[in-house]
This record gives sequence, C-alpha cells and structure tokens, in this order.
Amino acid sequence: MKTVLVAAAALIDRDGRVLLAQRPEGKSMAGLWEFPGGKVEPGETPEVALIRELQEELGIDTWESCLAPLTFASHSYDSFHLLMPLYACRKWEGIPSSKEGQKLEWCPPQKLRDYPMPPADIPLIPILRDWL
Repeated sequence: MKTVLVAAAALIDRDGRVLLAQRPEGKSMAGLWEFPGGKVEPGETPEVALIRELQEELGIDTWESCLAPLTFASHSYDSFHLLMPLYACRKWEGIPSSKEGQKLEWCPPQKLRDYPMPPADIPLIPILRDWL
C-alpha cells in the first residue's frame, strides 16, 4: 500500500480559534472539514510543502520558524496510507482567504468535534484542544 505524506497546519488566531477548510465538490471526501495543507512533493520537506500550500490555498505567507510540530496522523484508507504531520502556526502575513473554492471557518477548539472531518483528522482534535 502506498504511503502519502501530507503536511497540515492548525492556524490559530489571536482569539485561540483554529481555521478549518471544507473540501470542495469534486474532491474526494467533499464536504468534510480539514486543517489546511497538502501533499509533500518529491524533494520538499513537510515545512516547505506547508508554506507553499498555505500560499496557494489561502494566500498567506508564513515561515519555517513559525511552524511548531504538534502531532501527526497515521491512517490507512482503502487505497493508500496517510502520514500527516500537524503543525501549529500562530504567525503569518496576510488574511486567509479561499483561493481554491473551499469554504473557511474559524472554529473555537471546543467546537472542533461539531465539524465532520476525514477519519485521519479526528484523533488530532483532542490533542489540539488540550494543547490550546
């Protein structure tokens, strides 16, 4: 089974809310909410990939020094195994906005469970909630 490496960010605003993005129609798991991020391309580190993905998806800039490794997900789907480091990020330039048709929402940590998420993301919720 192929392993797919995806890097994700818990963007945390001044009020302690976390940014969630809804997977748009036409993508696998459309309608589910997730932490922003994306696939790590060959030759990229997870941090470089995450900085690139945040720029492409949300139009924001951040730096490796602002990405704090928090936890990771390891989950087997039907056709691949997902390995996803989750970084906490509290500092970036720009205002996150949807660049790929995804709906965005700032969510208080205690409400994260109210959003339907992909199976790999669900175990990250209590870790993130306890950390905040």
